[in-house]
Amino acid sequence: MPKGRIEHANISVTDPDRSAALLAELLGWHERWSGPSMNDGRTIHIGGEDNYVSLYTNPGVAGEYRKGQPLNHIAFMVDDLDAAEKVVVRHGLEPFSHGKYEPGPRCFYFFDWDGIEFEVVSYE
Repeated sequence: MPKGRIEHANISVTDPDRSAALLAELLGWHERWSGPSMNDGRTIHIGGEDNYVSLYTNPGVAGEYRKGQPLNHIAFMVDDLDAAEKVVVRHGLEPFSHGKYEPGPRCFYFFDWDGIEFEVVSYE
């Protein structure tokens, strides 16, 4: 049976630089590539060696997304949940729905500036 993994997710955002700065600080990622893209757009690939998020924009991207249309959320795993939450707050965003499971806090969620929901989880 074949095995797979997520190689990348491509999301539309109003400000790829702002979103890339958040993900770089939150996850220790780096810019893998950036440049012009379709429909007079611009894209930044931000990630690690094996996977990334493609942050796309063009003049028609307005943001103001609603949860579940079509994306519910993207989850990132971190090794320090408290440090990750401080990064989110430092970027002016508001964490919510802190999940507490045995043996302790495990996750929180936040919406970015465009209304995209992210989950940050730790199993440490």
